[in-house]
Amino acid sequence: MEVELIFKIAAVGILVAVLNILLSRSGRDEQALMTTIAALVVVLIVVVQKISELFVLIKDLFQL
Repeated sequence: MEVELIFKIAAVGILVAVLNILLSRSGRDEQALMTTIAALVVVLIVVVQKISELFVLIKDLFQL
């Protein structure tokens, strides 16, 4: 597993946490929630792409 992927996900998490705190304290709870959901979708897309690459690698490895 690539270490860069872990760092990217961690960076997104830290950025979203800071944005969430800033937006919540300014009274924009709905925007804070939408920011969190958008970040979750982005991270899930990246993880699903990596899982897809893993399945292709396994398929090629076992010549299925």
